[in-house]
Amino acid sequence: MKIVDIKATTVALPLEAPLRHAHGAHWGRFIRTIVEVVTDEGLSGWGELGGGGEAAEQSIRGLLPYLKGHDPLQLEQLRWKIMNPVASLYNNRMQLHAAIEMACMDVAGKALGIRACDLIGGALRERIPFASYLFYRYPGEGTGLGGEESAADIVAEARRLKAAHGFTTHKLKGGVFAPDHDIEVFSALADAFPGDRFRLDPNGAWSVEEAIRVAGAIAHIRNDYFEDPCHGLEGMRRLRDRISIPTATNAVVVNFEQLAANIRLEAVDVILLDTTFWGGLRQAYRAGQVLETFQFGASVHSSGEAGIQLASMLHLGAALPNMSFAADAHYHHLLDDIIVGGKMQYVDGQIEVPKGPGLGIEVDRDKLERYAAHFREVGGYAYDRDPQRPDWYAVQPETRYAEPVAR
Repeated sequence: MKIVDIKATTVALPLEAPLRHAHGAHWGRFIRTIVEVVTDEGLSGWGELGGGGEAAEQSIRGLLPYLKGHDPLQLEQLRWKIMNPVASLYNNRMQLHAAIEMACMDVAGKALGIRACDLIGGALRERIPFASYLFYRYPGEGTGLGGEESAADIVAEARRLKAAHGFTTHKLKGGVFAPDHDIEVFSALADAFPGDRFRLDPNGAWSVEEAIRVAGAIAHIRNDYFEDPCHGLEGMRRLRDRISIPTATNAVVVNFEQLAANIRLEAVDVILLDTTFWGGLRQAYRAGQVLETFQFGASVHSSGEAGIQLASMLHLGAALPNMSFAADAHYHHLLDDIIVGGKMQYVDGQIEVPKGPGLGIEVDRDKLERYAAHFREVGGYAYDRDPQRPDWYAVQPETRYAEPVAR
């Protein structure tokens, strides 16, 4: 089996409402570049990466000369052909490799009649638990949803999501408003759902000293961990030494050099593994094995996925022995998906690992074209800008917080 073509299509997938975060917002849509690897046997495999547009598409297509004739089963060769660490200094290819590896694992699984998780050791679990991912949101255009800012708003949204999907872990994306507002909202969530678990993630917006103060205010809550309250490995190390809550990151440990430093420094307790940030499903799983060896926690991070990447996250979660926490997903914020059969469904806060070969999903080509046309109509957006605060931009530590509207 050999690769004969690599295709890339950028789509815009509508959200229920714009999602606000400490560095800007998702402006009512996710932009994803969908990658198709075509083989000489007529099989196609699917991959996905964030962002998109002409630059991402050209970058993916530009790798065809490197990979034409490559056997998709040779995944370690694929890593070195794309992610040679010296060559990649000139063009960071980690996320490009992630999408192509995803597609190669998909097509290899289809050829062999096995699942992607079987290519990394097999499944230890068949259902992956997820946290409700709660954002402060702007009102959605035409959906009647969104607009959450107050504690009462966020609790009401958490109740809606729990009723619809069965979540028993709740994650609040903080850092948009001043820290005391996040403390108020987070505490209200804990009061509203006794027995559930909680996590707060302000995207590195705070100083170490501010993060220490917030940790003290929420220490009584049933915290899974305190995720990226400040930025940088040294900042997270200083914080961990001074608080009682376990810490987590998806931002300051995203490669093996940083992982080694984290283990030496004992800087962060839980590493959230991302199947794109780490350069692929196999790399994220390898990182999980290192974390298991040194007895650090692991879970699965979400970077704004559609169904292809969600499938890769499910296969990663299936294989990780030390996955002690519910995974993250933005997925429930999507109005639709590009996979055959529509969006995957949560049952009791969990999603079943796909049963079919490869990633276990197939792309609906009509929807792919529909949302590609939508992207051509609406275009991308500035992830690190706020559409309703045009003169604002994020700094770390943050000082210019948004003001919640009085209700």
